[in-house]
Amino acid sequence: MQLKQDKGVSRKFEELIKLALERGFFSSSSEIYGDAPAGFWDYGPLGAAMKRKFIELWRRELVRRDGMLEIDGAQILSKSVFKASGHLDSFVDPIARCGRCGAIYRVDKLIEERTGLHVPERLNLDEMRRMVEENGVRCTRCGGELTGYSHFNMMFRVGVGVAEADAYLRPETCQNIFVDFLRIYKTMRRKLPFAIAQYGKSFRNEVSPRQGLLRMREFYQAEIEVFFNPNRANDLPRADAVMDYELRLQQVGESEPTEITCREALGRGLVSSKLVAYYLALIQQFYEKAGIPRERIRLRQLGEDEKAFYAVEAWDLEVETSLGWIELVACNNRGDHDLGGHQRMSGHEMEVLDDGQKVLPHVFELSMGVDRSLYCILENFLSLEDGRTVLRLPPYLAPIDAAILPLVSKEPLTSRALEIYDELKRDFDVEYDDSGSIGRRYMRYDEIGVPICITIDHQTIEDGSVTVRFRDSAHQIRVDASDLSHFLREWLAYP
Repeated sequence: MQLKQDKGVSRKFEELIKLALERGFFSSSSEIYGDAPAGFWDYGPLGAAMKRKFIELWRRELVRRDGMLEIDGAQILSKSVFKASGHLDSFVDPIARCGRCGAIYRVDKLIEERTGLHVPERLNLDEMRRMVEENGVRCTRCGGELTGYSHFNMMFRVGVGVAEADAYLRPETCQNIFVDFLRIYKTMRRKLPFAIAQYGKSFRNEVSPRQGLLRMREFYQAEIEVFFNPNRANDLPRADAVMDYELRLQQVGESEPTEITCREALGRGLVSSKLVAYYLALIQQFYEKAGIPRERIRLRQLGEDEKAFYAVEAWDLEVETSLGWIELVACNNRGDHDLGGHQRMSGHEMEVLDDGQKVLPHVFELSMGVDRSLYCILENFLSLEDGRTVLRLPPYLAPIDAAILPLVSKEPLTSRALEIYDELKRDFDVEYDDSGSIGRRYMRYDEIGVPICITIDHQTIEDGSVTVRFRDSAHQIRVDASDLSHFLREWLAYP
C-alpha cells in the first residue's frame, strides 16, 4: 500500500470509520475488553451482507465467466507446505526496537511514513539502518533511537494435537490450491490452461496493523491461480474478446498510468503473454463493475526491488483513495516456483500431459484483498454533502436492497407494509421500519446505501400502488405493489 507523503488519516477515512462503527458495517473484535489485540475486525450485519454481495460479483465476473473451479481449503497447513513454498525463510518483515522505551516498529513502513521516501521491498537491513540514520527517523513515542534490527516471520504457528506438532495458519489462501492441484487436475478432467479459485481467510502476524480494514492480522482473500503451459501462453482463443480493451498500465519509472489496449501491450512486450494480458483485463473490468471509476484504477508494474520473492513478473492493481493509492490485487507470474517447490519437497510429481508433452505448469495469480477492496468501494461512494451522508453504492452491492416504510406508524398502513415486507423478504434483502418521521427514515437509509425506499401510504390502500423513492436523486414514482418483485429484479440487476 502506497500512501501520499505526510497525508496521514483523511477526513473521509475518519467519516467512514465513524459510519461503519455506528451503523454496523465493521468494528474492532473483542472491543469490550481492554486487552483486545489490534488487527482483528468483525463484520456487522451490513458489512457481512455487503461482503457477500461483493463475493457474488467476484464469482459472476471472474469465476463463472472464465469457467474456473472453486475450492474451500483448510486454514491450518503443515510445516512442510511452507518449507516448500519458501514462507518459512522469506515471509518476513524488517523490524527495529526503540532503545529507550522498547517500542517495536516495522522499520520500512516507519521510514516511509516519517519521510515520504519509498523503501524497496527487498532492501537489506543495513540499508534501512542507513536510511533511518540519514533521515533522523526516531521512535514516535519517546524520540529514542532505533536499534535491534532484525527480520520477523509473519506466520502464526500453531501446535496440533497432544504432541503439538508444528503447523501454521495459512498466510495466503493459494497454497491450498497448489498442494491440491494434481488431484483437482485429475478428478475434474481439465486441460491447461485452467484456473482454480478460493475465497477465505488468511492470517499474517503484522507488526503494526492499523487503518481499519487496510492492514489486518486476520483477513479475507479471493485468490485465483491460473495453471498454464509456458510454451503455449499465447495460445488462448478466449482472450481475443478483450484484445481491444484498454488497460491502465503504469510501467516502472513512469509517474502516471497509460491507456493501452491488451493487443498493444502484448505487441510492445509490456506483458509477457496473451494469457497475462487477458487476466489483467478481467481483473480491471471487475473493479469497473464494482463501481470504481477507471481514472482511479491503475495496474502498476513492480520493479525487481519490489516483487515478491516468488514472482518473475508482477503488477499491482491499485485504487486511488483519500489515503493515496492502495494495492487491492497482486497480479503475479509465479513461474514454476510453487509446483516445483512442492514437487521437490513432497516427492510427488506435479508434471502433467499437455498436447502429448509432459510439462510442469506455470502459475499466474490474481490475489485479491477482499477487506481493503470493500474499504475502497465504501470510500469511493461515500458522499458528504451539506451535512448529509449518502452512501451511493451500486444497487447490487448495497447491503439492503430496499426499505419498506409505512408513511406513519398507524393501521392500516403498518399491516399492509408488513404484508409487502413478508412477500419480498423471501427473494430480497429488505428491511421494515416504522420508527420516526418518513424524512428521517429516508436519511437513515440513504446513509447506509439502500438504493430505494418503498413507502406505503394512503393511496396504497385505495389503489394498491406504493411510492418508490430513489436514493441518489430523491425522485419518486408510483409502482403497483404486485409489480414490486419484477421492479426490484430489474433495478438490482448487474450491468
